[in-house]
Amino acid sequence: MNFFMQRMMGGKEGAVAFVIIAAVILVLFPLFLDIFRLNLVGKYLTYAFVAVGLVMCWGYGGILSLGQGVFFGLGGYAMAMFLKLEASSPEATAIQSTPGIPDFMDWNQITALPWFWEPFNSLPLTIIAVLVVPTIFAFFIGVAMFKRRVGGVYFAIITQAIALILTVLIVGQQGYTGGINGITDLRTLLGWDIRDDSAKYILYFVNAFLLLGVIMIGRFVITSKLGRLLVAMRDREDRVRFSGYDVSAFKIFVFCLAAMFSAIGGAMFTLQVGFMSPSFVGIVPSIEMVIFAAVGGRMSLIGAVYGTLLVSFGKTYFSEVAPELWLFMMGALFIAVVMAFPDGLAGVYQKYRSRLFALGGRICARVPFCPAYRAQTPRPSES
Repeated sequence: MNFFMQRMMGGKEGAVAFVIIAAVILVLFPLFLDIFRLNLVGKYLTYAFVAVGLVMCWGYGGILSLGQGVFFGLGGYAMAMFLKLEASSPEATAIQSTPGIPDFMDWNQITALPWFWEPFNSLPLTIIAVLVVPTIFAFFIGVAMFKRRVGGVYFAIITQAIALILTVLIVGQQGYTGGINGITDLRTLLGWDIRDDSAKYILYFVNAFLLLGVIMIGRFVITSKLGRLLVAMRDREDRVRFSGYDVSAFKIFVFCLAAMFSAIGGAMFTLQVGFMSPSFVGIVPSIEMVIFAAVGGRMSLIGAVYGTLLVSFGKTYFSEVAPELWLFMMGALFIAVVMAFPDGLAGVYQKYRSRLFALGGRICARVPFCPAYRAQTPRPSES
């Protein structure tokens, strides 16, 4: 129990924060939001996977990646390929010149399913691909960069370039990827219609539990010796290297972990939204994901979730009330948050938490069933 509290929850205070975010996601939102808004929140929470990974990678490891959309997209495309093949049975595509292949392949005169699409006929292989392919891709990038001691702004620019290259590749290979439109018209998962309301509720909760699980994994890492080494490496990389540690191995590990988190978010995005396109892979979405972590606080896993929700809510609200100005409003929000709260929402909480606890204590002292109330009320035998 002590291990669970200290390593998975981050101590008593971390457990309280975890319970609050779990209550907000699992109870508050489903109770007060209709299915449309709840599905929208579910989409936001898929971005939170990337933000949590960035907290690990950027906040603790000191590695700023501006290309996390690549891994989000790879996970999303892997799931989309499975769903598209299921929607492209010979019966459902009988009007095509080549039945049994996705419609965009038929439009591009492709007459047989490409070999690299074949594994996505199987759900277990698809799940493995979601977890493994982005991680291996991150591993190769990490080895190529960190073994050569490429870091800082150079690494950030290279990850941006990779995001741009992958976007151009996806758009250019329309016959194999669906091009600029992406992979659309996704309907069922093993015969289960993912478009009806009950499916959206179930997928929302699956997504929420996976996100909470990812936060617990992140906390397990940062409360371990590896987490302390990551912080030391971020602050004094040379000292860690001179102490005999292989700094590049730690960087590769945390970069791969962040990539895997992003890929899970991408796969859940595809399931909840019903499509995947290159617009979620490129530079702009990757930078937005960094903003999520910055607004929430780059040293807080749970703060990253709040940051994602706040920025995404703001994006939706501003685009609805002022379609022409919403980009400027989002920019102003980001600048205001960074200037006023450089450590993000988590920094605000750290600054005022003593006052919050004092206020909570005073309120608790007035509630009959609260321990603080019982502590200050004399028992009948003592009076």
